[in-house]
Amino acid sequence: MTAHAHEHPHDHDHGDHSHGHAHPRGIRGFLHELFVPHTHDPADSVDDALEASAQGIRALQVSLVALLLTTVLQLVVVLISGSVALLADTVHNFSDALTAVPLWIAFLLGRRAATRRYPYGYGRAEDLAGLFIVFVVALSAVVAAWQSIDRIVHPQPLENLGWVIAAGVIGFLGNEAVAIYRIRVGRRIGSAALVADGVHARTDGFTSLAVVLGALGVMAGFPLADPIVGILISLAIVVLLWGTVRSVGRRILDGVEPELLDRAEHALAHVDGIDRVEQVRLRWVGHRLRGDALIALTDVPLAEAERIAAEAERQVHAHIRGVDEFRITPVTA
Repeated sequence: MTAHAHEHPHDHDHGDHSHGHAHPRGIRGFLHELFVPHTHDPADSVDDALEASAQGIRALQVSLVALLLTTVLQLVVVLISGSVALLADTVHNFSDALTAVPLWIAFLLGRRAATRRYPYGYGRAEDLAGLFIVFVVALSAVVAAWQSIDRIVHPQPLENLGWVIAAGVIGFLGNEAVAIYRIRVGRRIGSAALVADGVHARTDGFTSLAVVLGALGVMAGFPLADPIVGILISLAIVVLLWGTVRSVGRRILDGVEPELLDRAEHALAHVDGIDRVEQVRLRWVGHRLRGDALIALTDVPLAEAERIAAEAERQVHAHIRGVDEFRITPVTA
């Protein structure tokens, strides 16, 4: 038999190569990390379910306040400049900030106890909120592209360019700060939906940055710079949104990162008494993991089989944080 778990060194590399898939490099890799950040690192995740939910809710509360403050600052610029275009952008940012509300509700639902009607609990509400966020991001890109095309067909002179630039900088800084915070917490608690909401904030920030670039182009004597930059940003959002769609969609379809299965199999392989691991399954329910394993044992007494199963479950919990439930089914020869 192999050595017991505590006799085996666990020097696992949690860098990029440990995830079981290669990430793009260069400019493409930079954009990939910006808009398709890796959702989960099991080594750094929060182990306690209530603490993970509390951190997710706290992140939504703080970021919602930050985005509302950003909107208020933009509104001040609107009142000073009297720009109708900036007013429309401010209303857009305010509506986007409210996408945190359904995710907040989903986190609260996920903390409720399971019932006879919902015996697995309400964790899936978080994944549904993630789908809603993906839809809002896609809709925002379509609306922005439509507005940009309309400005090319029906050119409108930009006025108060200095104030337009100021509002764009405010929008970019506010949204990017929120994006960094949401993505960081989403990674820590294993929430694909919260990471998606962070990507949403980032796309809004780059949309505001596009306003700045467009205004600078107009100041340089190129009136169509504003709508052209808007179209390019919209196209980039649609292309890069695919990574977020895959991440959230994978959770809905019970997909899981292969490295998590590797870690579970590794944990089981170092439990005395297990002849072989027949099957290991894991799935995300919201930002928490559940799973099961089928292990083959030599003909042993029932009490010994129960002891081995209990130790196997303990090892899985020790190797993978964020696991709420993991059932071991022993099969004796």
